[in-house]
Amino acid sequence: MRIIRKRRIIVDPSRHVADDQPLPAIEHRDGKAIVSLTRWREQRERLLASGIALGLRIGNDVDVAELAADLKHLDLIALAFPVFTDGRAYSQARELRTRFAFDGELRATGDFLRDQLGFMARCGFDAWEFADTADLQDALAGFDDLSVDYQAILAGSAERPSPVLAN
Repeated sequence: MRIIRKRRIIVDPSRHVADDQPLPAIEHRDGKAIVSLTRWREQRERLLASGIALGLRIGNDVDVAELAADLKHLDLIALAFPVFTDGRAYSQARELRTRFAFDGELRATGDFLRDQLGFMARCGFDAWEFADTADLQDALAGFDDLSVDYQAILAGSAERPSPVLAN
């Protein structure tokens, strides 16, 4: 699958693994097994013992504070946008980056628009998994739609650390 990671189109070596599927053999050093929160809760010790780099797929109704102790074991968190008008994953991303200092990949999945990419990046997202039919070249241009940020932002959670207007 092709995704956008850090403003580049790449072939993603990571694999979403259904709860009833065995963990895959991931040979590429950047590849991860992305599992559901349900599977993580039920098989945490077994997943950790597997030695596979792990990603976690969570819904936008999950309180990320309950993941705080496990973040050190995760290389990737995929946050869901069930519909593009539901922005709860923005808050999850911001909290993971600022409150919990998660430095792994934050990936947006689901239904979002090119127009939202710049805002998502400012909240801490650094990867985007689009529908298979999406034009990723066009999506890349979405990062340049807004050239000026007016609001102040917290360090470490955005691409441009200096606001145009200081508070």
